Amino acid sequence: MNMTDPLAHRKATARLRVFKPDGTPAANLNISVKQTAHRFLFGCGAFDTVRQTNIHDEKEQAFLEQRMEKWLALFNYGTLPFYWGRYEPVEGRPAFAETMKAAKWLQERSVRVKGHPLCWHTVCAPWLLKYSNDVILRKQLERIHRDVSAYKGVIDMWDVINEAVIMPVFDRYDNAVTRICKEKGRVALVKEVFTAARESNPDAVLLINDFNTGEAYAQLIEELLDAGVPVSAIGIQSHQHQGYWGAEKLNKVLERFSRFGLPIHFTENTLVSGEIMPAHIVDLNDWQVDSWPSTPEGEERQAREITEMYSILFAHPLVEAITTWDFNDGCWLKAPSGFVREDNSEKPSWYALKKLIHEDWETRESLKTDADGFLCFTGFRGDYALQTEAGSAAFRLDNDTEDRLLLA
Repeated sequence: MNMTDPLAHRKATARLRVFKPDGTPAANLNISVKQTAHRFLFGCGAFDTVRQTNIHDEKEQAFLEQRMEKWLALFNYGTLPFYWGRYEPVEGRPAFAETMKAAKWLQERSVRVKGHPLCWHTVCAPWLLKYSNDVILRKQLERIHRDVSAYKGVIDMWDVINEAVIMPVFDRYDNAVTRICKEKGRVALVKEVFTAARESNPDAVLLINDFNTGEAYAQLIEELLDAGVPVSAIGIQSHQHQGYWGAEKLNKVLERFSRFGLPIHFTENTLVSGEIMPAHIVDLNDWQVDSWPSTPEGEERQAREITEMYSILFAHPLVEAITTWDFNDGCWLKAPSGFVREDNSEKPSWYALKKLIHEDWETRESLKTDADGFLCFTGFRGDYALQTEAGSAAFRLDNDTEDRLLLA
């Protein structure tokens, strides 16, 4: 690794030989090299696409399309909702058609899609409670087989189980998943749901996801790996309604979970641009307010914090994805947590992240081939387009490579 470049692990070197459409080497030719897509997953919640692609109100649809246009200007990775109690409020009537439509809309725009979550004790289907534990478990596994299979090829990444650390002692209200966790045990339940997901899509990226970033989560992951649970990546929630973690805590979390050598995804990130939630609130859901306004000072603070946090995470070799939870203000807890305000106007954080992703971390070069048609450059991993007066070509830079490109 190039120790003088902290982002060397995000880059690769391409040695290309370029040929004109007639098959002769493109000697001494000026070439523009432009990165068109990142391999790193810069993500955000994409829940609005479900409504946008299925709504019949033209005014609201236009408003949501404007919002998603600004979303697409930043991100290549989106999370769609699969909360069982909302996805299938009536047994046997899942929201398949409208969710698939949204997923395909994103896929058609080169956005990688993740489903969240397949199993969770919260927002669980209430109709499960009428069944015995044996039947609940069977239906949970059937649900995973059904949905992972149905979306295969469109959604190949899943948060398989959400917030398992708190189980089976979660006691705020009765729910089906906690019931079966109490009976089977936490590791056994997690293994069951991961196994079902892996059987349904052997090539899927399967995450465990939690808001607990302490040693209890690390110990659970260790137990799961020892039990042979096929965890592809570790999901870290970072809802910072009570203030930015700061570099010190962020690096401690990264150190704690790096010991497993698995990819790390920051799956649910929140930084607010208004008043910070009081520190005495234990469960963030208990903070209920009529409004939570964004402020000019808060927006500048949010932009600074996003810049620092993303820079630390992008520099870490095990981090593969960062997902901000709310694209716009006024979503979960009515927080001013978005990159755009509720009227879709961009906040400073939108511009700050755009600068990082599409300026600082995106490769553009003006080069010239040598007498034999060769050129060489180092760039961030991802997709590229070459443009010359003689034609154009596209290629992917994943690792150091030597390739032949024919201009068309």
